[in-house]
Amino acid sequence: MKYRVHRFDIDMPADQQKLEQFLNNLEGEVVTIIPNVKPTFQLMGATAKVNFLYIVEKMTK
Repeated sequence: MKYRVHRFDIDMPADQQKLEQFLNNLEGEVVTIIPNVKPTFQLMGATAKVNFLYIVEKMTK
């Protein structure tokens, strides 16, 4: 089996359509999506932000 890993930079509210289009254009099967969660600190306290995704694709023949 062959796998391909894609890095997808994302701004969550703005890139929903872009992510949907990317996923629909993949040739193989999506095995998993791994978010990179970055902690951030704001005036009201700590929070987290997803700045990119790793998308693992299982290649078909």
